[in-house]
Amino acid sequence: MDIRRIDNYRDPRFSQAVLNQHGAYLVDGEPYELEITGPDRAVVRGGNRDAFPELIESFRFHAPHIVRFTDEQGSSLARFPWPEVLDLPLTLIQPSQFYVDREKLAAVETFLSGWEDVTIQVLPWEDRYIALDGHTRLYWASLQGIRQVRAVLSETDDCVWTFVNEARARGIFTPGDMKLLEHEEYDILWDRYCDAVFAGTVE
Repeated sequence: MDIRRIDNYRDPRFSQAVLNQHGAYLVDGEPYELEITGPDRAVVRGGNRDAFPELIESFRFHAPHIVRFTDEQGSSLARFPWPEVLDLPLTLIQPSQFYVDREKLAAVETFLSGWEDVTIQVLPWEDRYIALDGHTRLYWASLQGIRQVRAVLSETDDCVWTFVNEARARGIFTPGDMKLLEHEEYDILWDRYCDAVFAGTVE
């Protein structure tokens, strides 16, 4: 089964709300949606229900705090144990990213309203935590004057330290330190750096 996550905000095959949440997928070329409808739940839509379990598993890689899944009629599709959730001050969160995409920021603003809407994955590090995802949501929180967010513990590979060390070298120690860029510039600068890291040309 070929599952691909849609990583843009303009695709007529999906609802705008789902695109904004990054819950749009193609499964063997056909559109499927997972729409977050609460702090721990999502609705799954798509033509072939046999694809739902693998699709849900793929979705939870990015959103492990979503543990309840239903179809549009409200029938349960899957339920997972609730992970341990930490309430973390932003001052204890070290970004592993340098830039924020203005287009992504506009998208997350459509479904965030308070600190309890921001749940990210983190890696414990010394007396702080490394942000592994959700950098746009963290930046939004900093703009709102929000002091803490929700987090679940996760793991990642060693390449994260290249990103963390570079972020700190650039003076990025908390989410508010990241630089907001227009979408086109973000794509160029961030993609160029990521490509260099994965090609092994960044020391």
